[in-house]
Amino acid sequence: MTDGQAASHYRSEHKGLSRVSRLKGGGYLSSTVSVFLLAIPGLKAAMEAPALFACMAAGVATSIGGMYLRWRSHRLEQKQK
Repeated sequence: MTDGQAASHYRSEHKGLSRVSRLKGGGYLSSTVSVFLLAIPGLKAAMEAPALFACMAAGVATSIGGMYLRWRSHRLEQKQK
């Protein structure tokens, strides 16, 4: 497969998502990873206090949930255009 054929194949597989959508999705994915990475240092202290662990887990879940909702609303807006 030549480079031109590979690029064409890649575009045809991803033609449902615009470049903007892919960039936004990548941004939300990197934000999700960063939420987990930022939670790691506090995990030891949070394991010692159940209330602190519950707050940290709720914060991680709501942050990721919010990113998902923003991504989903973006996709719905793109479909309406």
